[in-house]
Amino acid sequence: MQGLARRLLRSAPIAALSALAVSGSGLMSGVAAAQSGPVSPTPAAGTPALGTTGSTEQIRQLVSCGGTMFAVGTFTSISGSNGTFTRNNIFSFSATAPYAVTSWQPTVNGTVNSIQLTSDCHHAFIGGQFSQVDGSSADNIAYIRTYNNTMVQNWAHSANGQVDTILRTPNNHLLVGGKFTAINGSSKQYYVSLNLNTGKDDGYVNLNISGHYVYQGVGPNTTEVYNQQLSPDGGHILVEGTFTRVESTPRQQIFMLNLGNHGNVSIWYSNEFNQFCADKHPFYIKSAAWSPDGSEVYIADTGFAPFNWNKTFPLTGLCDAVAAFPATRVGGLSHDWVNYTGCDSLYSVAADSTTVYIGGHERWANNKNGCNNQGQGGIPAPGLGGFTAGASGGTLRENSSGTAGLYSRDRGEGADDILRTSAGIWIASDNEAGSQMCGGVSGHAGICFLPYT
Repeated sequence: MQGLARRLLRSAPIAALSALAVSGSGLMSGVAAAQSGPVSPTPAAGTPALGTTGSTEQIRQLVSCGGTMFAVGTFTSISGSNGTFTRNNIFSFSATAPYAVTSWQPTVNGTVNSIQLTSDCHHAFIGGQFSQVDGSSADNIAYIRTYNNTMVQNWAHSANGQVDTILRTPNNHLLVGGKFTAINGSSKQYYVSLNLNTGKDDGYVNLNISGHYVYQGVGPNTTEVYNQQLSPDGGHILVEGTFTRVESTPRQQIFMLNLGNHGNVSIWYSNEFNQFCADKHPFYIKSAAWSPDGSEVYIADTGFAPFNWNKTFPLTGLCDAVAAFPATRVGGLSHDWVNYTGCDSLYSVAADSTTVYIGGHERWANNKNGCNNQGQGGIPAPGLGGFTAGASGGTLRENSSGTAGLYSRDRGEGADDILRTSAGIWIASDNEAGSQMCGGVSGHAGICFLPYT
């Protein structure tokens, strides 16, 4: 997930599972999948928030395990219903009211991008851009105890580049993606499967991911596996990033991985993913989500506008839009629908059976006739949006007067993650420029929970 954390790191010298009904272990929750929605536009009161530190801080990812929520990102202070606490880039809190912050406080000296829990919730795998955990050396990946603040020293903990995303599969592999070219003694680049007990390469995936995006005026970009999402049946994974070949197969922006005896690339694909967006946004499919029945794939995109856009409307392509595609395992797919923000980025997406939820720093929806302005037909939908789900969906859910979208939040840098659980959706964001509003209610800097009613 590209977010503020990584943007800050680049300007200063961003797996995550977004957008799925998942437990902290990375496995689909059947209870969550059964919920229909849509969620309430009014946030639950009392959830933790980023503290006021005078700096822009961010929650990068939220996961749930055993009645506890775990949050990671770039932050130093958390304000909860039970007080204000120093927390360094990782903390936990109760998943139910009053959402009290727990005493767990491992110290990580850099950004944590992704977290996954073991099935018993007693340990966590974390990845990001850091060099120490609890005072011990750990390069960008670690295995830590959730019943105290310590790292498991005999689990391998060295990646030579940032880790962006971690996912535990139903067949007990830990799939790790990022910018690394070596990890825990393996020379696998960008994407690797690690043994849950040792942290060593278990050989489950050998995808030989390579390439980056090359076109006139394109900004710097390097090979990277950025985000991933497990299917409802546990048999497939969507993977987003910067690449042009996966397992010798042409792929750009996103591919589907089959989980069998070994992980291999699915034939699922659309040539629409080969289209370029503006030169400053070579990688633009930041997140994806499955429909609960596994029939649709929803994507959330940055990109501004198509490459060499001639400034005419309506907009075309996938840039700065939410879109739906069939999940059918065939090539040559076409989108079922696209809804444009009008040149504002989207970073996260989640879905239940009725609604596709998207987060970013967007101002509008239905805005195919505008770019950085509200075009004809555009409707205000700042920071958060909901659209009817399914192949024939894509209609914005509006407020009772039809003057704006049903959902809203302070735009800030953008909502970097949305987690759907059986209770509702959790939105991870930041406090840029004092951002703290969600659904018109203050006090939700970094975390907002919209419950099912």
